[in-house]
Amino acid sequence: MLDTLRRAGSACVEEAGRQIIQDQTAISGRGRHTDDARLFAELMLSWEIRSHRQAGGYGGTVFFDRGIPDVVGYHLLHGWDVPPHVSAAADLFRYHLRVFVAPRRIGNGPGRRAEHRQLVQGAPGVRMGVAEHPTPVVGEPAQFVCRLGVPPFGQ
Repeated sequence: MLDTLRRAGSACVEEAGRQIIQDQTAISGRGRHTDDARLFAELMLSWEIRSHRQAGGYGGTVFFDRGIPDVVGYHLLHGWDVPPHVSAAADLFRYHLRVFVAPRRIGNGPGRRAEHRQLVQGAPGVRMGVAEHPTPVVGEPAQFVCRLGVPPFGQ
């Protein structure tokens, strides 16, 4: 979906988790979800805060693959309490009040399905509504998002 939005001229921010895993693997670091899930969560939080700050300079609408609310959801998915600093980050670094969840996040085992449910239900304390796209056809989620109309970042 992000590739389609990017080709249409929208600014897009990639997810932190995949990049962190690649970087940590390259340096034999422990900050991977399979080695130290709590460290991984902290690295994701730091990355997402930085991404949020950078997005403020893009101008116009910015689409994030993931964000700070996902870090809240990651804690909940693991059955952990959400640390106060993570809640504070979710309050301080705000996104648009509507979150789009594409069906491509569904599948790949019970972990992905649980993750999808967490995203659709929303993380408690993160004040966002969810617009779940009804079809997994490539390209259609981007059209769905564009039809809903999203204001520029920070509005």
